[in-house]
Amino acid sequence: MYTFDSRVRYSEVGVDGNMTLESLLDYFQDCSTFHSEDIGLGVDYFNELHQVWMLSAWQICVNRYPHLCERITVGTAPYDFKGFIGSRNFEMKTQEGEVLAYANSVWSLMDTRKMMPAKPNERMLSGYVLEEKYPMEYAPRKIGVPPEGQAMEPFEVKAHHLDTNKHVNNGQYVRMAMEYVPKDFCVGQLRVEYKSQAVLEDMVFPVVAVGETGTLYTVSLNKEDGKPYCIAEFKARNS
Repeated sequence: MYTFDSRVRYSEVGVDGNMTLESLLDYFQDCSTFHSEDIGLGVDYFNELHQVWMLSAWQICVNRYPHLCERITVGTAPYDFKGFIGSRNFEMKTQEGEVLAYANSVWSLMDTRKMMPAKPNERMLSGYVLEEKYPMEYAPRKIGVPPEGQAMEPFEVKAHHLDTNKHVNNGQYVRMAMEYVPKDFCVGQLRVEYKSQAVLEDMVFPVVAVGETGTLYTVSLNKEDGKPYCIAEFKARNS
């Protein structure tokens, strides 16, 4: 497993002094970027090929959010290739070995000129060395949206939402969806399904559904026609 060490920064914690879910997701996303860059399969390499790995789904499970200044190790390992689909796991641990969080992710390799799937070449297949699948309970990739959701005020995609691909960054969708989850809601599992790309000045129409017990929030970030850009599901810890 590829790993890097870090320390929880003040900019990464919430009012309780613990790392936020959004920062945890950023660590996992950055870890995959570091891994690709360090094996010579980084952003510049894929730009030359006019290809990009696009995230299709997240499942992040949190045992505990680390504290301010706590030292952590973040790791990632790819475990499967099927056609243009790649899958990789993530883990965040303390220096003592306590598992703080772990994740599964599904990615699609896309040709950015044709906007069609592309198969990994031999350099990619040899560079991304497959490892054993992480021992976790894997949730379905697809997320069902309850029909009784409440439509919220639409908003516009701004420049700070975008990444180097010029569309809304994976983590930014989660930040958008988190706005509709209570501030004291402690997320134990996050699932995200990415459906299409939002770009600058697109309008986002959120629809929010709350489970009967209040332990599950589903936020669909939609286009004007009701088709989702992204669906995020937040499940409370110990539920």
